[in-house]
Amino acid sequence: MPKEILMPSLSAGMEEGTLARWLKAEGDAVAAGEIIAEIETDKATMEMEAAESGTLGALLVAAGTSGVIINTPIAILLQPGETLSQAPTLATPATPPAPPVAPADPKPAGQAQPQPQPADDLPPRHLASPLARRLAAAGQIDLATLEGSGPRGRIVRVDVERALAAAPTMPATAPSVAEAPPAPAVETRAERVTRLPHSAMRRVIARRLLESKQTVPHFYLSVECEIDRLLSLRADLNAVAADEYKLSVNDLVIKAAAKALRIVPEANAMWTEDAILRFDDVDVSVAVATDGGLITPVLRHADEKSLGTLSNEIKELAGRARANKLKPEDYQGGGFTVSNLGMYGVVSFAAIINPPQSCILAVGAGKRRAVVRDDDTIVPATVMNCTLSVDHRSVDGAIGARYLAAFKDLIERPLRLLA
Repeated sequence: MPKEILMPSLSAGMEEGTLARWLKAEGDAVAAGEIIAEIETDKATMEMEAAESGTLGALLVAAGTSGVIINTPIAILLQPGETLSQAPTLATPATPPAPPVAPADPKPAGQAQPQPQPADDLPPRHLASPLARRLAAAGQIDLATLEGSGPRGRIVRVDVERALAAAPTMPATAPSVAEAPPAPAVETRAERVTRLPHSAMRRVIARRLLESKQTVPHFYLSVECEIDRLLSLRADLNAVAADEYKLSVNDLVIKAAAKALRIVPEANAMWTEDAILRFDDVDVSVAVATDGGLITPVLRHADEKSLGTLSNEIKELAGRARANKLKPEDYQGGGFTVSNLGMYGVVSFAAIINPPQSCILAVGAGKRRAVVRDDDTIVPATVMNCTLSVDHRSVDGAIGARYLAAFKDLIERPLRLLA
C-alpha cells in the first residue's frame, strides 16, 4: 500500500509551516535518511528527511505553500509494484448519490410554480487548495481564470497571489451611474503598493512582540559607558590573534553582559504565575537581523567562554541564522538578550523584552564627546549608551540598577573580561 508522507513537526509548539522547496521530483527514487524537502518554520528553514526508501509517486503540496498543517499528507511514497491508484489520498471519490426529490408542494391555482435551475447555472468546482480558495474569495478572483501550478494542475496559494498582483486596483464597491457623484476637479492616480505576504517567522514575531508589550510591565534604565579602554584592548587582542578570531565591540559587550549576570544573578530570571525562576546557567540570546525578521540564537554558558571562542561562535550562529539554517536547540531557551544597533549609527534605543525572559540590553553606538571628570576637568572620551528593558514583575528597579553598574564596570575596566 502506498504511504503518505506527512508534514512533520520540526520544533516545539509547531502547528503549521511552509513547504519552502522540494529537493526531489515526482518519479525520483529516495533513500531512507535522504533530504527530500525544506520546511520553513517560525524560526528557520529546516531539512526534511525521508523516513524510508521508495519512489516519490506524487507531490501533493506545491513548493512555496504556506500554512500547511502538521500531519497533513504532502506526498505519496511508492514501493516496487505499487501505483498511485492504490493511494487513499488520490483515490477517485465515489459519485455522490442524487439528492432526494422533495414532494411537490401543491400551490393554489393561478400561482406560478418555481422552475428548476438548469445544471449549467451551478458553479463549477475547480481543483484548488483551501487556502487558495480563501485568498481568491477575499480578492474576488475567479478560479476559472487561473492555471494551477500544483500537482495535477491544482491551484495553490502562489497562483492566486500572482493573479492578485497582476489585477488592477479596484474600489470595493462602485455606485451606480444614477448614484455616482459628479467627478472632482482634481486629478487622482492609482496607489502604488508592493504586497509582501507574511512568513511564518514574521507572524510569530508580531504575535510575541504584541504579547510582550501588552502583558509585560516594562521599565527602562540607561547608563553611559566610556569605552576607550575597551577599544584599545580589542585592538591589542586582534593584533596578536592572527587568523584565530577577530573581535568586534559586540563580542566584548556580550561577554560583559554575561559576566554581569554572574555578578547579579537576580537579573537572570523569568516570571511565572507560581514563582520567579532564576537560571543557574548564563545563556545569552543575541539579536540577529535576517531578511525574514529578527531571531535570537543562544550562546550557552557565555560567561565561561574565552573571548575568541565567544566571537567565533557568535559569527557562526549569526551566519546560520541569516541562511535560515538554525536548529531549534540553537534558538530555544536563553535567560537574557543583547540587542546591538550601534553598527547602524543608532545612539540609543529601548528594546522590547523577549518573553519569557525578564531583561533585554539595548546597545547604542560609541560617540566621541567631551566628558567632565570629578575634578571638573574636561576630557574627550568615547561614550556608549546602553538601555536595559526590565520586566518589573520579576526584576525590581534596584536589581536592574545593580546589574547595569556591574556591566558598566566591566566595560570600563575590560581586563576583567579576560579572567
